[in-house]
Amino acid sequence: MKIFSKEQIYEGDRLTQEKQQISSTDLMERAGSQIFNWLHTRMQGAQVPIHVFCGIGNNGGDGLVVARHLITHGYNVNTYVVNCSDKRSKDFLINYDRIKNVTKKWPTLLSCEDDFSDINIEEKDIIVDAVFGIGLNRPVDAWVKSLFNFFRSTKAFTLSIDLPSGLPSDRGVEDPEAVVNAGYTLSFQTPKMVFFLPETAKYTVQWEVLDIGIDPEYLFTTQTEANLIGKNEVLPIYKPREKYSHKGTFGHGLIVGGSYGKIGAVTLASRSVLAVGAGKVTAYTPKCGYIPLQTAFPEAMVITDADEEKLTKIDFSIDPTVIGIGVGLGTDSKTIIAFENFLKANKKPLVIDADGLNILAKKKTLLKLLPELTILTPHPKELERLIGSWKDDFDKLNKTKAFAKKYKVIVVIKGANTITVFNDKLYVNATGNPGLATAGTGDVLTGIITGLIAQGYDALQATLFGVYLHGKSADILIEEFGYQSIIASNVIDGISLAYLDLFKQPEQPQVEQEG
Repeated sequence: MKIFSKEQIYEGDRLTQEKQQISSTDLMERAGSQIFNWLHTRMQGAQVPIHVFCGIGNNGGDGLVVARHLITHGYNVNTYVVNCSDKRSKDFLINYDRIKNVTKKWPTLLSCEDDFSDINIEEKDIIVDAVFGIGLNRPVDAWVKSLFNFFRSTKAFTLSIDLPSGLPSDRGVEDPEAVVNAGYTLSFQTPKMVFFLPETAKYTVQWEVLDIGIDPEYLFTTQTEANLIGKNEVLPIYKPREKYSHKGTFGHGLIVGGSYGKIGAVTLASRSVLAVGAGKVTAYTPKCGYIPLQTAFPEAMVITDADEEKLTKIDFSIDPTVIGIGVGLGTDSKTIIAFENFLKANKKPLVIDADGLNILAKKKTLLKLLPELTILTPHPKELERLIGSWKDDFDKLNKTKAFAKKYKVIVVIKGANTITVFNDKLYVNATGNPGLATAGTGDVLTGIITGLIAQGYDALQATLFGVYLHGKSADILIEEFGYQSIIASNVIDGISLAYLDLFKQPEQPQVEQEG
């Protein structure tokens, strides 16, 4: 699914009006009607008080359409106009006149804090937030911030139209009190990037996209900077297996890492290489890793360094398809030298995680030695060491794009809604949950991506597919384990379930037969 920018949304609206020969007012009617339909389907005429707060721009116009349809369908509606400027959009004014034609209870005008001090909203009520949309380009007035704080104080369910009011669509939040906290946001035609970033996603608990009939050709042909990656996007990537294939067909992954007390990281990554479908896996560790690996994971082949506790040399005679390096590696001075010498000699595709990233951050000249399309999988702190600090999440993405472009690498920003950055493009993963916030799951992801490259997936395919499978495994597992009890080994076991889910058909509703 494409994630359109603010400018692309405006262009889609304009082109739709032109090609479908409709006015902006008609498109607003269509959008507001979709919001009403969503509410009506769920409420079925229930007489819960609904409080619709409308700004004086196009988002407010959408809110007036919703309020008008609620009124004409017999709902208990209170409508308010948040009079925050002298400028009113044409479509707002048209819909203001229309709502006055269907009710004697005209919208209440709010111009200062005193105007809403005696409004009674109870916790069981519903607030529809239609104050500001994506066009907001100025600070929110102090009295409007007080209104948003009033929303929060009521604890009423808050439904935001298109975007929580006050939340910028293309930059970070400067004043948290100037943003509505929505229980649910209904976004027109496309999700907004702010739904997926740690600093801004918290302003809506849930979101949903409503189709308002934007021109299909425009939606299909327009290239976006960001894309949401779910099942529909990864299914075409999947490579089915031929009947007469064998283990050599699916490649040989090498996992390099481990140090005294951290052999488990190599074990998890190596297991993941095979669990995702690679034909063979070899682990390269210090001597202390030999017995644990041969005992815990007999399917792996093991090569060891001469040193008992750390890697002092990375030297092997095998010919792997791909190498995953860094898990549990440590940053001993001898290990750093070994890592540098390895990079100078290596010609194989690389997946780098954990201490491999930390060594690159300590010695940034090594970044120039990375093969093109090397995959880096940092968590936020590792990313900060690589690219420096950032002002907000949008600044983080811009700095990561510049870094990825400079070194011709793929960067996987791990976290909720893991984002893959490559060639000025952002790929937002749709799977995963807080159950992955546990030690070792990053090692599992390294092994998954390594194992997919071993099988012949290109670097970007392996990254997107690997991140999806990793998250989907956790999504399936929470039904059995809950968030708190998932451990990294469980995620490996769930890879098979994530594969099976790719081809699972949605359940059809049962129709009762009469007779």
